[in-house]
Amino acid sequence: MKLESISVRSETRQNLKKLLEMARADDALLMLMYGSPDPDAIASSMALREIFKRKKGMTRFTFAATEPIRRQQNRELARAMRLSIRLQSQIDAGAYRLVAVLDAQPSFFGDAQPVIQPNIVFDHHRRQGDWQAEMADVRPQYGALSTVMTEYLLAARVRIPRNLHTALLYGIKTDTDNFDRDTSADDIAAYTYHTKYANMPLIRRIELDQTPASFLKYFEMAHQRVKYYRGRRVGFLGVVESADVCVQIADFYLRMIGTYYVIVAGIVNDKLIIIFRGDGYRQDCGSVAQNVCGMIGQGGGHRSAARVEIALDALGERLKGDLSQTSLDLFLRECLKKGRGRTANPPAAKTQKEKA
Repeated sequence: MKLESISVRSETRQNLKKLLEMARADDALLMLMYGSPDPDAIASSMALREIFKRKKGMTRFTFAATEPIRRQQNRELARAMRLSIRLQSQIDAGAYRLVAVLDAQPSFFGDAQPVIQPNIVFDHHRRQGDWQAEMADVRPQYGALSTVMTEYLLAARVRIPRNLHTALLYGIKTDTDNFDRDTSADDIAAYTYHTKYANMPLIRRIELDQTPASFLKYFEMAHQRVKYYRGRRVGFLGVVESADVCVQIADFYLRMIGTYYVIVAGIVNDKLIIIFRGDGYRQDCGSVAQNVCGMIGQGGGHRSAARVEIALDALGERLKGDLSQTSLDLFLRECLKKGRGRTANPPAAKTQKEKA
C-alpha cells in the first residue's frame, strides 16, 4: 500500500521532528505503560523504539508497566515479540534522561505511584488532569494509539519489520474490538495497511490461546452466582486470581441468547474490579461506569465495554463494612440501575485507560 493511502498529518511530521531533536544516540529511553500492558500499549512502545533506533541510532530501551501482564493473549504477544516488560516499581525513572508514557497520561497514575514527569506522552484517550510534557500527542478521535504510531513510522520513513506490523495490527484489532467501538477511518486504513505484511497465523494463534485451565472453576462459579434480570446478567464472583477472569466470564455471558447487558465483578488483591459488557445499543456501559467511578472508584470505557476499579477500603466504607456476597450483589444491581434511561446518549468518551 502506498504512503498516500494513509493520511499523515502535519502535526505528526512536526512532532516527529521535535522527537528526533530531543534524542541522542547514547540516550536510554524508558517506555512506561499504565496498568497491565495491552496489545495497543505494547505495539505503540515497539513503534517508538523502532523510530529512535532507526533515526537516531539508539540502542538502550526499557519497557515498563505499573502492573504485570495478566491476560494470557497479552503474555503470548510479548513472548512472540521477544519483549521483557519490567515493573515500574523495580526501575529508577530518574536514571533516564528520556521517559515516554504510552497509551496513558501522567494523571492516570494517581497518588499511589511515584510522580511521573515524562518528556514524551502518546495517548488516544481524552486528556485528563493538569500535566505537561515536552512532546505530547493526545488524539481521542482515534480508536487505537497503534494507528497514531503507524503515522509516525510512515512519516519517519523507516522500514517496518514484520513483527511490528503484526503487533500494530493486533493493537488496532483489540482496542477497536474488531471495529465494533470507537473506530475512525484512520484506524481502518492503518489496519488495512498492516494486513499486507503482518503474521496473521500468529495473531490467530494468540487469539485462540486465551483461557487457562485454572479459569474453568470460575465458569462453574458464575453459573451459580450470575443472576438474570430481563435481558441483563449480573454477578459477583468473590476473590479471583485475575481481572481477566471477570472479562472472560462477561464476554461469555454476553453471547447467550436473550442477553444484552452483563456486569461481572471480582476482588483482585485490594480492589473490586467491575467489568461491563453490552450490545452497545440498549445500554451505555461507559456511562454506567462513569457514574459508578464518580461515586467511589475510577474507570471508564466505551458504549459496549467498560471497567471500574474500586479500592476495598472505599467500598467497605460505602457498604458499612459488609462485603458479603449478598451485599455485593445488591451493589452491582445499583450499578445496573444507574444506566437505565441512557440509551439515547452518544457513546461515552473514555475517562481512564480502560483495560477490560
